[in-house]
Amino acid sequence: MDAELLSLLHLPGLAGVDEAGRGPLAGPVVAAAVILDPKRPIAGLNDSKKLSARRREQLFDAVSNEALDLAVGMCTPAEIDAVNILQASLLAMQRAVEALSDVPSLAVVDGHRTPKLACPVQALVRGDALLPAISAASIIAKVTRDRLMLALDQQFPGYGFAVHKGYPTARHLAALAERGVSPVHRRSFAPVQRLLAADS
Repeated sequence: MDAELLSLLHLPGLAGVDEAGRGPLAGPVVAAAVILDPKRPIAGLNDSKKLSARRREQLFDAVSNEALDLAVGMCTPAEIDAVNILQASLLAMQRAVEALSDVPSLAVVDGHRTPKLACPVQALVRGDALLPAISAASIIAKVTRDRLMLALDQQFPGYGFAVHKGYPTARHLAALAERGVSPVHRRSFAPVQRLLAADS
């Protein structure tokens, strides 16, 4: 770990920021911003994609209980279609940071791109595996989105949202072809776009 990254670990008011749900064909993109207490580290934090669903749930509770501050922001499928998924992801991150109780001293965002914020902001590639606050944000965003997709499965049964969470699995694509496009599908995404074009 380099000296710059090591110094970030103990920066008071540091917010880790990450998103979940860029790739799915349905549902929102969800971002989280988390400020951890450097004096109370949470064991087991990691990139949410490297954790089991059960472990994510456990860490979700730990972060929710131990974080100094956390907030979630999201963009709807309609917003994603209006501005594109990259811009929607950045907007969801911006909303998450703006929803924190206090303005962070620094926001560190997983990836290459940063949203426009009222505080200093820095991008960190593979940040969800390197910086605990970003790992925590990754977990909060992922679990929050998964829970939203479970609710959408109840609202729009038959698509399998509870299983694939909106990602373009074979089951999802088959259900989409059979049932048509739901109100929570992203119309700008190619498989959905093709289906709409074929039906028009």
